[in-house]
Amino acid sequence: MTGSTNTLTPVPGTAPGTTRLSCADATLAYDQRVVAESLSVAIPDHSFTVLVGPNGCGKSTLLRALARLLTPRRGTVHLDGRSIHELRAKEVARRLGLLPQTTIAPDGITVLDLVARGRYPHQGLLRQWSPADEQAVAEAMSATNVTDLAGRYVDELSGGQRQRVWLAMALAQQTPILLLDEPTTFLDIAHQIEVLDLVARLREEQGHTLVAVLHDLNHACRYATHLIAMRDGRVVAQGPPADIITADLVEEVFGLPCRVITDPESGTPLIIPRARRAVRP
Repeated sequence: MTGSTNTLTPVPGTAPGTTRLSCADATLAYDQRVVAESLSVAIPDHSFTVLVGPNGCGKSTLLRALARLLTPRRGTVHLDGRSIHELRAKEVARRLGLLPQTTIAPDGITVLDLVARGRYPHQGLLRQWSPADEQAVAEAMSATNVTDLAGRYVDELSGGQRQRVWLAMALAQQTPILLLDEPTTFLDIAHQIEVLDLVARLREEQGHTLVAVLHDLNHACRYATHLIAMRDGRVVAQGPPADIITADLVEEVFGLPCRVITDPESGTPLIIPRARRAVRP
C-alpha cells in the first residue's frame, strides 16, 4: 500500500481525541434471540483492536453492529459522534470498510472487477472512474498478492485466493476504519501471517483503525494493540494483551487450562494449553 493517495483527515465536527467508533448500552439480538445486553465498547482510534472469545459469545454480532449491518434493539452505535444509522450508506462506506465472514461473489465476475467494486462509495454523478481509483485498485491487489489473478473468475479460485481477493476489495475502499470478521479463514499458516502483517502495517504506516474477530488467541496477542475478550455477550476484559492475558482469564473465557509465557519472537503473551496426558513417542 505504499504511495496510497488515501489520507486520514479528521471528520468535520469531530473533536480531537474522541473515539470515532463505539457502541453505548446496546442490546443486540436476532429476532427473539438476545445475544448481548447493555454492551458498551469504545474502539481506540488508530488501534488494532481484536475481539476474542468462544463461539457464540457475541463477537461477530458486535462487529456486525459496528458495521451497521445489525441495528441494536436498544442503545446506539456511534460513528464520528453521530448515530451510524443517521448517516447515509455511502457516507458510512467512505469511512468504514468491512470484510465479512461470509462472502458471495456475483456469477461470472473477474478478480479485477470485484476489487474495483471497492471504489463504489467514491463514485457519484459528478465523479466517475478516475486515475486515483485505478491506483487504489492496483495497490490493493499488489498488497494482497492477487495481481496475477486479475483476469480469473472469482468462483474458480481456491478458498484462500478468494479470501485475499475480498480483502483486496476492502483495501481498495480506502477507509480509515476497517472491520475484519475472521480475515484468516481458509488461509494456510503462511498466508495467515501475511494477511495479519499487511493489515498491521495499515495501522502502523497509515494510521488506520482496525477491528478484527480472530479465533487464534496467540495471533490476537501478537497483533492486537487492544484486546476485547468476550463471553456470553459481555466484555470480560479489555486492554493491551500484555496487561490482561493471564492463565486465569483464558480459563474464565475459554474454559482452557493453560500456561501463559512470553513469546520469544514477539515478546507478547503466548498461550500454552496444558497437556491432558503425557505424550510419549
